Amino acid sequence: MAKTAELVRKAFTDGVLTLTLANPPANALSMALIGELHAAIDAAADDPLARVVLIAAQGHIFSGGHDLKEIAAHRASDADGGRAYATELFARCSALMLAIARSPRPVIATVDGIATAGGCQLVAACDLAVASDRARFCTPGVNNGGFCTTPHVAIVRAIGRRAALEMALTGEMFSAADALRFGLVNRVFPAEGFAAQAHAFAAHIASRSAEAIAQGKPALHAQAEMNLEDAYRFATPVMVEGMLSAASAKGMAAFAEKKKVEWR
Repeated sequence: MAKTAELVRKAFTDGVLTLTLANPPANALSMALIGELHAAIDAAADDPLARVVLIAAQGHIFSGGHDLKEIAAHRASDADGGRAYATELFARCSALMLAIARSPRPVIATVDGIATAGGCQLVAACDLAVASDRARFCTPGVNNGGFCTTPHVAIVRAIGRRAALEMALTGEMFSAADALRFGLVNRVFPAEGFAAQAHAFAAHIASRSAEAIAQGKPALHAQAEMNLEDAYRFATPVMVEGMLSAASAKGMAAFAEKKKVEWR
């Protein structure tokens, strides 16, 4: 029996695990790709060598979102018109986005092309995102008689309600400069040499204390959903534990001695 092609390819260097979407031509978020990517995110969370996860894509489309042909096939063939399949698909996609948010590893999207609908959701769900100056972003549901409801769960939390509504209601394609202005991406690099610059950005983060990041990232996500008083009440003991950790002791000693810390 022929071996099934990997839909998510893995590469590792400088503490950075790169997960490349490889489902041409549009790197669609099929049920199979979602499963592979979720498994890779979970595995990275338990791998002490994978300090940062980078999500990239093969070709000029980062991801065109869900596989509409796959959905249409189930609508045509399933007794319930594809309802059960669609429900499971979006539930698994939501679980993937939650796994990214809950991972102790920083997860960074690198977009050197087009990210639409669920692909744009994936970008927004990552902790950070970088784009080339030729990248484009869109949530085109209204153009096709629908609405990108689940993609905007992540998007509205990344960019705010006004910008999210502009994307959702117009269905227009937005530039990398627009995405930077909205806050959908953190940095925009020239297309030439983009992959190397994106990797260098990730490697810089990978050079920091994995212990501190594993403690701090979930705490930041948690307190951001709280009111101000509850956020300080929650963050204070987390800060105390962090300041008394072995990593903090090592970092403060190096600071006092004016030495660079080599985190292992």
